[in-house]
Amino acid sequence: MSQRKLIYFILGWVFITIIEYYFIPYFIVLLLWIGLSLTLLTIAINQLLKLVKERNSITKLRIQNVIVFSLLFYLTFSRFLVNGLIEKADWAIFYNNRTEIVKQVERKELNPNVSWNDWVCELPFEFPVVSNGGNDIGIYRNENNKTLTVTFWVYRNFFSAPSTFFVYTNDDKEKKELEELIVKAPKNNWKIENNWYRTFRE
Repeated sequence: MSQRKLIYFILGWVFITIIEYYFIPYFIVLLLWIGLSLTLLTIAINQLLKLVKERNSITKLRIQNVIVFSLLFYLTFSRFLVNGLIEKADWAIFYNNRTEIVKQVERKELNPNVSWNDWVCELPFEFPVVSNGGNDIGIYRNENNKTLTVTFWVYRNFFSAPSTFFVYTNDDKEKKELEELIVKAPKNNWKIENNWYRTFRE
């Protein structure tokens, strides 16, 4: 494999990883993860065997191939590492967009608007993707104390399986529940900043 093809392969992997993170449903992600992991493992082993065969005349390109495909296999197989980095970048890049959406919800410019659920709001735009799995957000208004909770999907699972969220809330009761969740499972749940949380739950 030439250096140019190797670069194209890396760019293709980056593209697939980003598309997978934002757009592809869970069951397809699982199949893609298995297929891509096996493909990269096969290529990495093949490149390693060629490296051993050519040990008397090893080229720089062959070493690069072994390193790149081994690294891509590791990053693909350990998908949570890459997704964690994308999640952190996503939070920073789209922070202002999400803050503006919360303000629109506070002004009641955005409200639940789908027939199949009484708390989901389908955002009036497709890009940027501020809530994965369809750019829907969850809106809960506590009319008793005039507080608000807005939920953005980070990873949207199916049915009752847990999903990952960015949550904005100024509701003290909701904050208490989130703080309890953080204490129970701090690896998957944490406070990002005032009124903002990252959670993994149903």
